[in-house]
Amino acid sequence: MNTVFHACYAIALSLWTGGITLFTFVITPVIFRSYGRDMAGKIVGKLFPGYFLYNLLISIAVFILYFTVRSMLTARGSRWSLVLIIAALIINVFVTFKLHPDIRKVKQEIHSFETLSEDSPERRTFRRLHAVSAVLNLILLADGAVLILLSNGFRQ
Repeated sequence: MNTVFHACYAIALSLWTGGITLFTFVITPVIFRSYGRDMAGKIVGKLFPGYFLYNLLISIAVFILYFTVRSMLTARGSRWSLVLIIAALIINVFVTFKLHPDIRKVKQEIHSFETLSEDSPERRTFRRLHAVSAVLNLILLADGAVLILLSNGFRQ
């Protein structure tokens, strides 16, 4: 039974890191290369609620699965895994329920990125919030990658 839980934990971690990697480094760049700035922003804006919910649900699943496999981890690996999972949960809750709604609110004030001045207050606010979102996204990716490495440190 432990093998089944370990496999589920590994799959959830793979979905976590794979989902972030695919969306960040494949899907979003293809959309922005294929469409103008405003249309690409609208398309990605439609995908974001599902993406953020996906990340939140995966981190919740990993948190639950962690308790089924923690006894299989080394003591140090178990502690660090829990810290990383809790950090991811906090980040995902913040992004889903605070940061993303704030970004959407600012985007509603911007009618077109293609015509809006680079120095406009709305654009500066959007740029700052987007940078925070991008950094947190990369932190979540690194978090998931470290969790995968830690999961390979299971006791035999």
